[in-house]
Amino acid sequence: MPNHKSCVKRVKTSDKERLRNRVFRTKLRTALKEIRSETNKEAAAVQYKNITKIIDKAAAYGLIHRKNADRNKSRLAIHVNKLT
Repeated sequence: MPNHKSCVKRVKTSDKERLRNRVFRTKLRTALKEIRSETNKEAAAVQYKNITKIIDKAAAYGLIHRKNADRNKSRLAIHVNKLT
């Protein structure tokens, strides 16, 4: 257990951040799996708009790196454009 007041607060805030990150990371991974398994181009295009928002928000939180977010969006756009 921490002995300093600031360390006690740091433990509490890091737990909150960890839970938020875990929820958000799960949401991100699920959305990526759903769009990759999509076979209909129109449905994938709608999902792509939604997932870009999720990816950008994850990058803004610092959950993933900004360049990782750009790479994911680029690859997903290529995937959606290849669908028929």
